[in-house]
This record gives sequence, C-alpha cells and structure tokens, in this order.
Amino acid sequence: MLIKELFFVSLGAIRANVLRSFLTCLGIIIGVGAVITMVALGEGAQRQVEDRIQRMGTDVLTIRPSQARQGGVAQGESRLYTSDALALQTALRGIVTIAPEISNRQQIVNQRWNSSQDVLGTWPSYIEVYNLQVELGRFFTESEDQGRQRVAVLGHGLPERLGTPAPLLIGRSIRIAGEQFEVIGVMAEKGDMGFSQPDETVYIPLNTATYRLFGGRDRLRTILAKVDAGPSGIDRAFAAIDPVLRREHKVSAGATADFEIRNPTDLLMSLQETSQTFTYLLAGIAGVSLLVGGIGIMNIMLVSVTERTREIGVRKALGATRTNILFQFMAEALVLCVLGGALGVMVGWGGAHVVARAPQLAAFARGGSIVSPTAVVVALGFSAAIGLFFGIWPAQRAARLDPIVALRYE
Repeated sequence: MLIKELFFVSLGAIRANVLRSFLTCLGIIIGVGAVITMVALGEGAQRQVEDRIQRMGTDVLTIRPSQARQGGVAQGESRLYTSDALALQTALRGIVTIAPEISNRQQIVNQRWNSSQDVLGTWPSYIEVYNLQVELGRFFTESEDQGRQRVAVLGHGLPERLGTPAPLLIGRSIRIAGEQFEVIGVMAEKGDMGFSQPDETVYIPLNTATYRLFGGRDRLRTILAKVDAGPSGIDRAFAAIDPVLRREHKVSAGATADFEIRNPTDLLMSLQETSQTFTYLLAGIAGVSLLVGGIGIMNIMLVSVTERTREIGVRKALGATRTNILFQFMAEALVLCVLGGALGVMVGWGGAHVVARAPQLAAFARGGSIVSPTAVVVALGFSAAIGLFFGIWPAQRAARLDPIVALRYE
C-alpha cells in the first residue's frame, strides 16, 4: 500500500469518528501546548535575566555584608561603612571605580502630588559605574556631597509620578521625607537593572542621605566596584579588594570574611542554571500529559481494531498482507498524534503570548515569551514517536487477525 494511500485511508478513518478522534488527540494537544508554553516562558525569563545582568554591567563587582560567623556559629549581621568605600577608593585607585550605596524608601512630595520611592545616596561616580546618562540638568558633584547639599536627581519615570513635565522640575524644590531638595537633573531612561529600578529612584549625595535623611546612620547597603580594566581584570580586582576589606574589618587571612564580593558573571551563570532547571522541570511535568495522551491513543486504536474486525477480514480476503494492515493502523495512530501535535503547537504559541501578558504573571513573564523552533520540532517529534510507540500493539493485533475469523465477526 502506497504511503499516499495510507495517509488518505487514515484521514478517512479519522473523519468517520471526528469527535472521538478529537478527544483522543486532546491529551497530545494539551501536552504539546503545555511544553511549548512552559519552554517559551522559561526562555523569555532567561533572556530577561541576561538583559538585566548586561545592563548592570559584567565588569561591576558588588560588595555586600554577609553573616559574620565564628566556629560555625552566627555572630550577627556584619556591616559596611563609608570608611570601607573610602579605603577601597584610596588603595585601589586606577584599578576600580568605587560607588557606595545607601537607600531607603521615602515619601516624595511635589505640590499636591506625592509618591513613595526609593531614595539612593551615593557618590558622583555612580553614573560612571552603571553607565547612566543625565537627560536634563546635571548630576551632583563631589563638593555637593562633601557639603551635604540638599540636591536631588530624579529617575526618568519620576516626573510623571510627580505630575510635572521633566523640564519644568529642573531648579524647583521638592520635599523628601519633609526636607526641601532642589531638583538639579533628570536621568535618561535605563530600564530595570537586576533587582533595582533606576528609572523610579531619587539620587542624592551620600553624605546628604546619611546625615540629613537617615539620622547619621552610616551603614551602606552595597559598595559597587567597576573594574577599570574591563571584564578581563575581574579576577585581579577581586584579589585586590579582599585584603583591603579584611584589613578594615580586622579579619585575618584564614578566617571567614564578614563580607562577600559578587561577580556578575557568576550570578548570570547561576541564574541561567536555575532558570533552565525550572524550565526543564515544568516541561517534564507537561510531558507527562503527552504520555497520558499516548495511552489514550493506544486505547482508542484497540477499540478501533475491535470495531473494524470485519473490515480487516475483508481487506485480507482481497489480498492485503499483514504488513499492509500493520502500516495502516500505525499510520492512523501517527496521523492522530501529528495532528494533535500541530494543534498543540498552535495552542502553546497562543498560550505563551497570553500568559506573558497576564498581569497576575507579570513578575514571571516580564521577559516575554520566546517560542523556540527547537522546542516546536522536539514536541512534534516526540508526539510522532508516541504515536508510533503506542500504535504498535494495536497495529500488530490487527495484523495478526485470522481473515476467516474476522469475516465471521459481528
């Protein structure tokens, strides 16, 4: 029997029981659709992570306080201070560019508009570290930091929140936690960077934040160190930072440090591995429905063999061989699975885009969805393999029927 003829015979058998065929394919449709959706969202999430890390800069080391331990026992949370940043700046000039961060959420008031936003105290070098651009006005200077001047630079999205166009805010005063600050600049749009949102942040001098807003609390959130030699000098900078901070914190060379230095490249690899593992887990769970769909295919094909016993007897009486009957029923199972797989790809593609735009899943799907051609090919190939695997037994059972017994079947 020719392949073309097998295909049309299979379609004819499917058309004879359209509803049953659709219900049979439903497991395959759901399985393939779920696999495509999960893999697409996983790829989108991974791309989002990569974009954020790239915006943060792959040549920026992040220094954070860690849990201080002695003999395996936690001794309390460690701290970073402005003196640590000054020590790094003095000792490593020409190797790294230092920018400390201290932040808190404060109420920002402009006339009758107000908004609760992150207020970040830092040095003027901050914009160099993160490659930020000032769209209007200027960034604050070192002398303004030393003089604890009440000046502020707004993130790109804040003028809209404060109800005033950005050009009109330059030179005007706003209130931050009840204190008057002069707006001297508005930043260019940057987008999210890691876990921070620079477009929704107010930037003020570090000393101003420490002594005018945070009550003299000289405790830094992080210290950023941009490697002047680029990504190639990461290891050298890492080795230079560690002894300076150990000396400042009086931590011996062999003891566990009460701070941690994070390499963005390592963070990127870790997040990628986590994202991939999560994607594979979801795809594996979704793949279970493909196996369930395959069992449904086998069940319906066995029912079809029983219902069409007399037809099989007639075909064998007219000269059809065991191989012809075997290929006929395997072709039916294969066509059912491939059709279900094709419908599943369309469902998965649509589902990925719908889920990516769902407000309830905005945090997970903010990176959008990427329907990978590889995932589509693998899903279709897997569905075809399921059709062949679960169609063998019913096809063999049909091929082994005795034509005389089959013709007598009622």
